Amino acid sequence: MALDTVPKHRVLEDKVAREQKAIRELAGRLAAAYSENRSADEVDVAIRSAHESFAGSTVRDFVPILVERMVRRDLETPVATESATTAPSTVAPVSVGEAIDARPHGEHPETERPRGLTTDRRRLFALAGAAGVVAVGATAWAVSRPDSAPVPAAPVAGTPLKKITGVVGSEKTAFFGDPRVADVFAAHGYDVRVEAAGSREISTSVDLAGRAFAFPSSLPAAERLKREVGVSTQFVPFYSPMAIATFTPIVQLLDAAGVVKFDGPAPTLDFSAYIDLVQRGVQWDELAGNTSYPVGKNILVSTTDARTSNSAAMYLAVASYVVNDHAVVRGATAEQHVLPTLQRLFLAQGYTEGSSAGPFEEYLTAGMGPTPMTWIYEAQYVAAAVEKRLRPDMVLLYPSPTVLSRHAVVPLTPEGEEVGALLHNDTELQSLAAEHGFRTGDAARFDEVVSEHDVAISPDLVDIVDIPAYETLEHLIDGVAAAYR
Repeated sequence: MALDTVPKHRVLEDKVAREQKAIRELAGRLAAAYSENRSADEVDVAIRSAHESFAGSTVRDFVPILVERMVRRDLETPVATESATTAPSTVAPVSVGEAIDARPHGEHPETERPRGLTTDRRRLFALAGAAGVVAVGATAWAVSRPDSAPVPAAPVAGTPLKKITGVVGSEKTAFFGDPRVADVFAAHGYDVRVEAAGSREISTSVDLAGRAFAFPSSLPAAERLKREVGVSTQFVPFYSPMAIATFTPIVQLLDAAGVVKFDGPAPTLDFSAYIDLVQRGVQWDELAGNTSYPVGKNILVSTTDARTSNSAAMYLAVASYVVNDHAVVRGATAEQHVLPTLQRLFLAQGYTEGSSAGPFEEYLTAGMGPTPMTWIYEAQYVAAAVEKRLRPDMVLLYPSPTVLSRHAVVPLTPEGEEVGALLHNDTELQSLAAEHGFRTGDAARFDEVVSEHDVAISPDLVDIVDIPAYETLEHLIDGVAAAYR
């Protein structure tokens, strides 16, 4: 039976049974371990007292581990009175992180801690010495269920917030600037500050000294960063398809030219036909019957700078696939085949900005005059709709094919790892991410947001292509960069 077809009550019953079995095994193990100094009754009372303290907890996966840690602390405390081991007040609080770190080496093979960092971009990964630091499994990012890794425990009331800083792609600054997001982090003991940079800049040139995490906007950028700093852990809390922000008159022109299709709630751009227009150097004022945008400049989608920005790298990935006869580019021969067209797509634009925030802001404020088509993350458009910044003539156009940009947190310290786990697993943060336009593991919440704000998006994207391998994408970006010189 598939996991998603198992009744919820069955899943809950199985979890309860596993937890009770673990507690029984714990009782036998600790009774033997402390037999010289404690009676079996004392051990049993301490276990029951610790276990009962988690009666209201909704996250149960680590309860047996937490109970063991608490009981060991209790039993190893010198006995002051006969009731010392039976009073609930003697059970010291413990965090999920302490419980995980307390396990002997080899008991949690699923957890791969980040390796040591060396040189000016390979700093030492600080040891988790303070209570509450969580070592989250490196595989958590790879599974789709949002509860696949533990949510870090809330701090003790009155504990000062830990101030940490991360570097993020510019399209996520509004999310981190949301007071509600800050409140969730504060509830878990953190004051999270972020600095914005182009996603490729984050993995190549941004000084990460003193930063707790980096949050570029794609797996290739995260992969490069992980290689640079020598870590293996990452989390992918949300993702966004790439799309084109444009206007109704532009869509009508492209429709008349046979480049746009209306197969769903949002129009799609035939990227092969678009590439053909670019290769032939067709200008807007050459389109038949064009009275709405009779401008003498080439038909081009405006992007960011491929040398610094992930969104431009995603544009390059789609274009290279189409130019390579609808196949992912592999090998030097294919790279050389697609490079001339890729260079033209970028060089013909003239000046391009280093991150996606600038071009989209110009789209929102300047209209279709300077940039009739702007390459964006779908999340940017949805977030603008939530903020009521879209005008009636604005349209979201999906390239066909498109790619998914998976936003990946790369932790650089234990605190950054805990923040990554929160972003991936905390249901409130996931809901807030949907309000900021990102798609998460909770598809229903994203559907609620776009429905509530009447955003015409494509809910079920089918024509999605793979991004080239990390090395290939780097070669293509370098090839485009060389053309600028």
